[in-house]
Amino acid sequence: MAVVAPPPNDRKRVKVYELRDNDWFDRGTGLCSAQVIDVSAPSHPFVLATHLIVIALTTLDEPRIYVESEDEPDRMLLESRIRRDDGYQKQQETLIVWTEPGGTDMALSFQEAEGCAVIWEFVSNVQRQMLAFTGPDDSLSDDALDSSFSNPIILPAPELGNLAEIEQRIRQASIGPGRDSLTKFLVREEYLLKLLPLVSDAEDLESLPDLHRLCNIMKSIILLNDNTLIELVVSDHVISGVVGALEYDPDFPTHKANHRQYLNDRSRYKEVVPIKDPIILRKIRHTWRLQYLKDVVLARILDDPTFSVLNSLIFFNQVDIVQHLQTNTPFLNELFSIFNPKNTDNKRKEDAVQFLHQCAAIAKNLQAPARANLFANFIGHGLFSVIAFAVKHPNPALRTTGIDILVALLDHDPLMIRGYMLKAVNEHKVPLTDTLIDLLHAETDLGVKNQLADAIKVLLDPQVPIQDPMSRAGADFLTKLRSQNPIPDTFVQNHFDESAKRLFLPLKKMAPRQLTLFTVSRIYAWGIAYIQGGAIVNSTAKTFEIK
Repeated sequence: MAVVAPPPNDRKRVKVYELRDNDWFDRGTGLCSAQVIDVSAPSHPFVLATHLIVIALTTLDEPRIYVESEDEPDRMLLESRIRRDDGYQKQQETLIVWTEPGGTDMALSFQEAEGCAVIWEFVSNVQRQMLAFTGPDDSLSDDALDSSFSNPIILPAPELGNLAEIEQRIRQASIGPGRDSLTKFLVREEYLLKLLPLVSDAEDLESLPDLHRLCNIMKSIILLNDNTLIELVVSDHVISGVVGALEYDPDFPTHKANHRQYLNDRSRYKEVVPIKDPIILRKIRHTWRLQYLKDVVLARILDDPTFSVLNSLIFFNQVDIVQHLQTNTPFLNELFSIFNPKNTDNKRKEDAVQFLHQCAAIAKNLQAPARANLFANFIGHGLFSVIAFAVKHPNPALRTTGIDILVALLDHDPLMIRGYMLKAVNEHKVPLTDTLIDLLHAETDLGVKNQLADAIKVLLDPQVPIQDPMSRAGADFLTKLRSQNPIPDTFVQNHFDESAKRLFLPLKKMAPRQLTLFTVSRIYAWGIAYIQGGAIVNSTAKTFEIK
């Protein structure tokens, strides 16, 4: 068996993702290459040329995509055979998605657009040659292949008078074997763009039946579940016309939605710090529109495949956005400078808290080392000051947001967060635990109080195991990160002693006769087990004291 491989310098850096329960699981980062396995003697060969490789394929040759682990060169992250009908699609400039024969959705997210283009050209050429040549072992019969090419989908000219026929043909093709042919026609002829002017024409004529047909047509096009079409729908020059048609839902004939008004309201798009990269700006706009389509416009009619595609597009956009921002030092400096004590613009601070909360939520889907890098970068720029501002805010909703950011950090790696906290104490700064304890004493909102108590418990727990399997996967990285600032055990113990005394000070101030109201079990519920420097005296009685 001979393997024809491209030169090593043609391997492209890429992340491998697998869809599990509607969430994209990061299988790791590696180097991608295209190879061809020669499993038979030449028979009816044809030549395939790409930037990667020039090969002579036979009917039994197997073109494959390989991704070798970047950290462990002997470990293969992906070995996927390229098939004619696996639905490979290129999304944006750096993403290729497809479905494996077993039904598993896979994705390759390339570091550079050039690498994505090279691999995509290889896949496209392989599939074109497979379609042009039907071998004896091909699963698609000649009759089916001939039928596919002899009956292409052609839609009438996009005019108001043809809308009824257009709606009928699209509906029929979208649920039958002509689905792929319809999708290719719509993309090739830019048919969606030609439909958009009809929305304004029908509104000018106040033709409600035509607007209802246009709404149904737009729904059917989106539910074709094609990445190229969905990306076109959310593009700047198309989105307004599409959602304009979707405002006239025939299921609610007496009601008109206001999707255009919502999406065109610039006040909803808050740019806390100017982002200068046009690609990232475009992804932010597209992500916002995708989210609105998924949660509002199409929420009632979405099927599982389209829901999955929308989620995937949102996820990969968010990952690209966060990874870009965390490496943009000028952006981070300006973002965290908003919380300088000299800055009195509280509204901008509130918007910045919400922005960082979104970043923390997205970070949950990143691989452990990437997530650790992001949080370490944020903490180094002053994330704890942001949390302190948020949890002290008079608005309970913002206090909850601040605690959510802290909980995201603790869920990732409580030991790392505690290390940063103790480092602050060692530098004679106010520790985060003191701020949280003071707030716990003063907080009146029960929901916020419960969140504060949970966060304090984790921070003061002397033994916090790493439960997250992704954290365990990155344990070596995290251990190295924590070892950069070693803190003596005696100092840690002394800090926990002081925190415990601060936590239970209100109890200590109570008169002994008042303390008789507390049973040992109730004291335990308060978290007495986390006192490091105190102990329950005479625990069988109803009274106790803290040393």
